[in-house]
Amino acid sequence: MTEIRIASRSPRLDPRPMPHRVGVIALSTDHTMEVDYARILTPQGIGFYTTRVEFVNPVAPETLRAMEPRLAQAAELILPDQELEAIVFGCTSASVCIGDAAVRAQVNKGKPGCPVITPVSAAVAGMRAMGAKRISVLTPYLVETSAPMAGVFEAEGFGIDRFTCLNMPDDRDMARIALDELVDLAAEAADKGSDALFISCTAVRAAGIIDRLETATGLPVLSSNYATAWNLARICGVGGAIAPGHLMTLPLN
Repeated sequence: MTEIRIASRSPRLDPRPMPHRVGVIALSTDHTMEVDYARILTPQGIGFYTTRVEFVNPVAPETLRAMEPRLAQAAELILPDQELEAIVFGCTSASVCIGDAAVRAQVNKGKPGCPVITPVSAAVAGMRAMGAKRISVLTPYLVETSAPMAGVFEAEGFGIDRFTCLNMPDDRDMARIALDELVDLAAEAADKGSDALFISCTAVRAAGIIDRLETATGLPVLSSNYATAWNLARICGVGGAIAPGHLMTLPLN
């Protein structure tokens, strides 16, 4: 039998594996958020630590609202007893249907006192940093899921020049929208008089092609994951253009 030897000394420990750490609550069906964050945030020393919350398609107001009571337990599972600089709830349409205040309340039951970011709050912060007053919006959602989002942006003081939805019910298909197709759809959805285009949904792979989208539309472009990554970076004290696109040149107001 092999003898197991105990080392003569304990290893020296760094303060933490990554300089910054943020929590992420992703949907059980999500394919995109972690890929986007790994590309944008991890090279900047921002570790993201993900848990998942049960979600059952279709992406409709009633299925989105059903996640609300599950958020506290999901947050509690992220690095228990460890401090986080923020937690992201990774669903734009659910943030609208549940409401940002209710999302924050549930997440803080699991992680008391931790700042909570939603893609909607990040998008609003990004638009204000840009000085945008009038916007165009592209969503992959059904009409009944898109309509409440228009109401939220209008309540935040933004004029909506054009609001386009793709009428898709399943977020797994939203993650499969071809990138060339997304560029063409964005160009069609952008009103030239708008100050910015917002592409909604954490499943949509827009964050990796923001430069192409801005070229095609002639507008500054935000997506759910792109705006949230910008917001997280600024909260963690990381400045500068950490990814292509106009928003990444701006500070968090």
